[in-house]
Amino acid sequence: MGMWTLKPVPQGAEVDAGGLHRHLGLGSLTLMGVGGTIGAGIFVITGTAAANYAGPGIALSFVLAGLTCLCAALCYAELASMIPVSGSAYTYTYATLGEFIAWMIGWNLILEYLFATSTIASGWSGYFTAFLAEIGVFLPHWLTTAPLMLGQDGALVRSGAWLNIPAIAIVLFLTTVLMFGIRAAARWNAAMVAVKIAVVLLVIGFGAFHVRAENWVPFIPDNRGEFGEFGVSGVVRAAGIVFFAYVGFDMVSSSAQEARNPRRDIPLSLLFSLGICTALYLAMCLVMTGLAHYTQLNVPHPVFVAIAQGGEPLAWLKPLISVGAIIGLASAMLVTLYGQTRIFFAMARDGLLPDAFSKVHPVYRTPVFGTWFVGLGAALIAGLLPIGLLGELVSIGTLMAFSIVCLGVLILRRTKADWPRAFRAPLIWPVAICGIGGCSYLMYSLPGDTWIRLAVWLAIGMIVYFGYGIRRSVLVRGTASAVQV
Repeated sequence: MGMWTLKPVPQGAEVDAGGLHRHLGLGSLTLMGVGGTIGAGIFVITGTAAANYAGPGIALSFVLAGLTCLCAALCYAELASMIPVSGSAYTYTYATLGEFIAWMIGWNLILEYLFATSTIASGWSGYFTAFLAEIGVFLPHWLTTAPLMLGQDGALVRSGAWLNIPAIAIVLFLTTVLMFGIRAAARWNAAMVAVKIAVVLLVIGFGAFHVRAENWVPFIPDNRGEFGEFGVSGVVRAAGIVFFAYVGFDMVSSSAQEARNPRRDIPLSLLFSLGICTALYLAMCLVMTGLAHYTQLNVPHPVFVAIAQGGEPLAWLKPLISVGAIIGLASAMLVTLYGQTRIFFAMARDGLLPDAFSKVHPVYRTPVFGTWFVGLGAALIAGLLPIGLLGELVSIGTLMAFSIVCLGVLILRRTKADWPRAFRAPLIWPVAICGIGGCSYLMYSLPGDTWIRLAVWLAIGMIVYFGYGIRRSVLVRGTASAVQV
């Protein structure tokens, strides 16, 4: 037993729910995937990526990111049908590549889930502030903006603000909702997703009639002499950044121990949610860049700005967009908060984190300590850091996790070929290799400062693992029972 030990995953038994309640069916899981995916990616990151990297070619960036994500989704679906246990990529990696790699993936998933919550909260704050301004309530800039921002050289500098209070408040509210149980959270999410999709369809349907084709010319602006500053390289770099928009569908795999039929429903809901979101993303990108010139979209609320360019005929949509974005971004935060608490739950049960993260409340049947730990952490990050920095960190953490999942499928096809699979990814070798290659290239295209921050984050993770995790691991100490599936 050591840091490279694989977690045993025997066959033939039901998944141990670990004290959690099984309330989620295929519909709830799909809505969870859609709710977690359609958020800051479509309401916030789309505008900043178009303005800074790709122009109207942001639509091609979404195609590139979506194809890469499809390869990862097929691999996720196969692994979820084999190992229907909470923990997502962390658990899959533990069973295929060993404890140390699993820890590092779990550590990276904090970038994906915890920082995603903070990123979305920053975007939510922008829409909420704009909505209040529309009805005559003006909040001071120094209470609605992070005190740190990214300077021209990519370094953090003071913004002059004190704290992003709305971002902090919404995270704490949703943490309270999540604490009261997955059934209540699923109902909240379903209602918010319905509102969000309705607003997105209204923007696409009515905005399409006011698109100005000249805003799409040139569709891919000329490169400015540096890799990633428009041109084809800008489309690729933007694909790496808007990959953040797809963060959410994979959170479905974190809910295996609260799903009624995880072997069937987890894979199907992964693919359904990805397909729905991709179609909406492409349509929304084209409408936004057609309504407003891409240079106008570098704001925290680009959909609002785009519709404003449509003039009086679209004025009635402005309050609906604000309400839809406020509710929609809230549903995305709810799912990302949920995903992170379940990752911590799985890691704590393996002994890699303190036991408090796996303790389930006797009434609510939720990991209350982990829920509040994640909520308070996300609130603090959202209140202090700028959305641009957070979005890049989330993207690189997600891309690394996805590439490891694709590798894990190939390993299990060779080492565990006889294991039953309720879902088998088609053409697995080209699909997985394309997933690994696509994720790796998108990571390469991200700014150098993002890599430096990732290296620092991974170094901290290694210190925590060797200082605590490896000493407390139930598998290394020989006290682990196999994952029950």
